[in-house]
Amino acid sequence: MTRTLLLAMTAALNPTLLAATTVMLVLSNPARLMLGYLLGAAMTSITLGLVIISSLEGTSTVSTTQRTLSPSADIALGVLAILLAYLFARATTRRASHPKPSKDKPPPRWQQKLSQSSPRGAFVVGALLTLPGASYLAGLANIDRANYSTPVTVLAVVGFNVIMLALIELPLIGFVIAPDWTQHKVASARALVARHGRRIALVGLRVVGAALIIKGIVGLITG
Repeated sequence: MTRTLLLAMTAALNPTLLAATTVMLVLSNPARLMLGYLLGAAMTSITLGLVIISSLEGTSTVSTTQRTLSPSADIALGVLAILLAYLFARATTRRASHPKPSKDKPPPRWQQKLSQSSPRGAFVVGALLTLPGASYLAGLANIDRANYSTPVTVLAVVGFNVIMLALIELPLIGFVIAPDWTQHKVASARALVARHGRRIALVGLRVVGAALIIKGIVGLITG
């Protein structure tokens, strides 16, 4: 049980979920978008978890997938993130050395699309982006090996997902129990992103890239 809990906490450090939560927090009406995303993510993750446990019971497919595909994918994504950070830094330096006359430009198209997104759209995005990672597969393997009854297995999978999706659940809890304080913090975050958005993105890409590479290497060594 302790190992499964630790795996759930590791699975919560999901770069995709972190990025999606960060983006939604700086948009208007973040609570409704985050709720839609959470429902979509939970639907996909819990459904896949139950299907995997029922269909792969007694086989080595889960552990084999975790040892081979997931660590390699983590390393590849990590290298890609660091490469993007390098290209982003070069573009920023070039732009600073050749400044253009300032103009009032509209927000980037991707930001406009996100700003116009509805909770239904966030639900779809959450459902599509939430796929099993190495830690989730390892957690499912542990749950399967415990030989719980069917109701307990379902509760264990749901509980694992509650912990795994904590990055998006905690801000939502804040909007419910302390809406004024949460709104103030969200406004501060928006102001910070407006002032230092490029630097934050650059540091974030480097950190996420390094974390994914380390996670992938550890997975290959310990798998």
